[in-house]
Amino acid sequence: MDIQFLARFFLWCTVLNGGILLFSFCITMFTSLKEKVYELHGKWFPMSKETFTLAIYLLIGIYKIAIFVFNFIPWVVLTMLQ
Repeated sequence: MDIQFLARFFLWCTVLNGGILLFSFCITMFTSLKEKVYELHGKWFPMSKETFTLAIYLLIGIYKIAIFVFNFIPWVVLTMLQ
């Protein structure tokens, strides 16, 4: 494996994970699917809507940080090394 291959790998990881992040953000912000997801999870884990919303945004935030730390920053470093 060379640096160019790894840089492309981390670039595509960043793009794919960013797409998943954007999709999940849009699902929770702009659609009525948020209510259906709340109802589904409310059957398994009793919680208020406020707690559910907080949990979703917390998970999206952690996922965003993980994308930056494990995908984007390695891509930037490897790109600078080329």
